[in-house]
Amino acid sequence: MKYLCLIYDNESGMKDMTREQGEAIMAEYMAFTEGVKKSGHYVSGEALKPTHTASTVRVRQGKVSTTDGPFAETKEQLGGFYLIEAKDLNDAIQVASRIPGAKTGSVEVRPVEVFG
Repeated sequence: MKYLCLIYDNESGMKDMTREQGEAIMAEYMAFTEGVKKSGHYVSGEALKPTHTASTVRVRQGKVSTTDGPFAETKEQLGGFYLIEAKDLNDAIQVASRIPGAKTGSVEVRPVEVFG
């Protein structure tokens, strides 16, 4: 079964990091990604640009409107994701618990709906 692991963290914390701290976190993510690929859990994953680059789209009564930024202001922002293959929710949670962002933010694990 496929699970989407949504990685949330306070993106303003990234601005306060030294170059060395940023490189260390990236090295953790690269090591996690390599490990999850070797274990057979990996389907895909990507980092997202900061929230100031986002646009929110709404359609109301046939009219399209857009606003800058994410839909809701929160302390933690969606920063990336991994799509994984896992045997069950417990397996998916074990994989998600190794995502580096789980140490400072949170990782939402959600099963992917299969239609048909």
